[in-house]
Amino acid sequence: MKKTHDCLRDSIHTVNALEQRLRRKISDAKAVQRVAKKYPLRITNYYLNLIDWDDPDDPIRKIAIPSCGEDNVSGSFDTSGERHNTKLRGLQHKYRETALILTTNTCSVYCRHCFRKRLVGLAEDEVATDWDSITAYIKEHKEITNVLLSGGDPLVLQTAYLQDILQRLADIAHLQYVRIGTRVPVVLPQRITEDETLHRAFKEFLMHGKQLYVTSQYNHARELTPESLRAIRQLRKDGVIVNNQTVLLKGVNDSAAALAKLQSALTRSGIIPYYVFQCRPVTSVRNEFQVPLYKGCQIVDAARRRLDGLSKRFRFVMSHPTGKIEILGWAEGGIYAKYLQSNRESLHNKIFQVPMAKNAGWLDTEPQ
Repeated sequence: MKKTHDCLRDSIHTVNALEQRLRRKISDAKAVQRVAKKYPLRITNYYLNLIDWDDPDDPIRKIAIPSCGEDNVSGSFDTSGERHNTKLRGLQHKYRETALILTTNTCSVYCRHCFRKRLVGLAEDEVATDWDSITAYIKEHKEITNVLLSGGDPLVLQTAYLQDILQRLADIAHLQYVRIGTRVPVVLPQRITEDETLHRAFKEFLMHGKQLYVTSQYNHARELTPESLRAIRQLRKDGVIVNNQTVLLKGVNDSAAALAKLQSALTRSGIIPYYVFQCRPVTSVRNEFQVPLYKGCQIVDAARRRLDGLSKRFRFVMSHPTGKIEILGWAEGGIYAKYLQSNRESLHNKIFQVPMAKNAGWLDTEPQ
């Protein structure tokens, strides 16, 4: 049995197929093709239809279509210490209470800002295969209260395969909840609205007295289409809680108006604003998408001034090798920040200030 769902059958993954689908030539087709050889292209017909091809600065296009900016090799392929925190193939245990599992290296859309550029659409050597060993590890580590299913995108897996994973986790007594990190509600909502077996799998998991979360990634208000919102309503009807992690992206949502409109639309749709992530300094991503921290703080502060209490619940964060850092703001020539999580006891809840240049986009040294 193949591992991926039939939802990927009609996705586009070559420049020729893209031009045939659009019935038009792409002006920078050679650059797109060159980049796609290194970092694969995949886009669903649904998400492709959201792009305004007459707008050279279209944010959906920037998210999904390769560009020559990805030729820039500055940065790193592991910006948050994933390799260091890998305990078994496919299993990471960075924070005491959380286990993260890489379920697949495949997504329905290969986002150009992906922080797992080293893996997605390419190598499978980090993907979980020995589920007996993984579940045994989680059972042995009773401090683990939750599991994050990640990848790639877990919702591109065959429903039966995903159901088996959920059943294994449901049988672990000390787990309280499971999260599924996915872009499927955003880029391929039909996977959710048209598959009744998926909803049965979710409901069966919930019957074990544990909670199931879907952590979506909406980055622009235009992604909240009627089709996408139908998928969200179905998940909520199943009893699944949906929260959202946005990435602050240059050319996509790097204005107070765009970010505020997105967070307001999420709240109106019953999606909990959870995090706004500082874009990581990933190779091929850093120069193309990362917003300087000084500007990011200004954008977040200005967006929050436009929002009500529920819409501004999100935290502006950085997923750093030393832990999850909340960026509190910019003052006196640098950021003020606080550790929300860390794998080092001495850093728990630590508040610190780091002087930095206004063009800096990342914390390159450990806080003192």
